Amino acid sequence: MNIEITSNPKEEDLKVLSDGIKRYNQEYLPDQVVFEEDTKFAVFAKDDNGTVLGGIRACGYWNYCLLELLWLSEKTRRSGVGSKLVEAFEEFAALKGFNYIRTETVSFQARPFYEKLGYTVYGELPDFPKGHTTYCLFKELT
Repeated sequence: MNIEITSNPKEEDLKVLSDGIKRYNQEYLPDQVVFEEDTKFAVFAKDDNGTVLGGIRACGYWNYCLLELLWLSEKTRRSGVGSKLVEAFEEFAALKGFNYIRTETVSFQARPFYEKLGYTVYGELPDFPKGHTTYCLFKELT
């Protein structure tokens, strides 16, 4: 057996891993859960010229939707745009059948913002990145 590390994996090799974990998961989960496709989507705030002023990148699988990142341009911060983006994101996630949202934020980013919107911290990663703390948050959709 050879152990190989690559920063450029072949698609077919990655597919072997995905198919393998799906087969394993099938022993514990119903077929419709094991074989559902990931849902990838984004929510954007744009000006009248179509310039992106902020947005959310997300993906979901099983019953959780992952808010991967939220970014706002300097001029849109503290204007309510972030809350509107999260609201649209949560509505879309609920329509797609997701029950929960999870996300992460770093100590210098947006923990109070997420908590104000009903997110709860369920974990912390100290010194990640170095000198800061990453907070793991979730919210149940109703």
